[in-house]
Amino acid sequence: MPSSSSIAIDARDVGLRFDTADGYVEALKGVNLTVNSGEFVSLIGPSGCGKTTFLRVVAALEEPTSGQIMVNGMSPDEARRARAYGYVFQAAGLYPWRTIFRNVCLPLEVMRFGREERAERARKAIEMVGLGGFENRFPWQLSGGMQQRASIARALCFDAEILLMDEPFGALDEIVRDRLNEHLLSLWRRTGKTVAFVTHSIPEAVYLSTKIVVMSSRPGRITDVIESPLGRDRPLEIRDTSVFLEVAQRVRAGLRSSHDD
Repeated sequence: MPSSSSIAIDARDVGLRFDTADGYVEALKGVNLTVNSGEFVSLIGPSGCGKTTFLRVVAALEEPTSGQIMVNGMSPDEARRARAYGYVFQAAGLYPWRTIFRNVCLPLEVMRFGREERAERARKAIEMVGLGGFENRFPWQLSGGMQQRASIARALCFDAEILLMDEPFGALDEIVRDRLNEHLLSLWRRTGKTVAFVTHSIPEAVYLSTKIVVMSSRPGRITDVIESPLGRDRPLEIRDTSVFLEVAQRVRAGLRSSHDD
């Protein structure tokens, strides 16, 4: 059993109901999940199953109606104020009138970092995601994949211990997605950060993760947690191995059974 100091996200019987004009919508029900520091955890499930809602609960963007969740031993709101996590959304969300450098600097400006420290942190994050030399370009001058890398750099610039990623590569073509998966895995190995990653792609979940969390249709529940047998070094070719395919099949079976429930 990991010590509390090594637990990044600890959800216990978390539930969330939305009150709508048509009555209550139960988005999450009885979610129990422990994410240890340094893990790469993917959340996968059918559309509308609560994957993004759970990530928003972790980020204090939604408040659970039942249960408890702790982030680095704090409440989500305390973790937000302590800058414990960076958030990467589905769309890059870059301001078109700002250069890549100034987009990456934005959270540092909000946090009132000094000019020199902002510049140093932004350049380091930009180099980390492989965008060195593109600092003075505007978002519209970059490809979709490069824009998402800039979004990741923006989330990394204040060096949060946890990276929350809400299906950041979902809109990209397969070739670009493969390249960014490789880059993200390399980034995770180098930084040792904890990553919680939402995806609809079985191969992406299996390739990236140390732990794969399968969720059911609404109300969102965890139906399976799969500890990956794959090593930390994972070339793309690992997707053709029998071990990879066995894990993918278990994920697929879990998704099918969740639809049948």
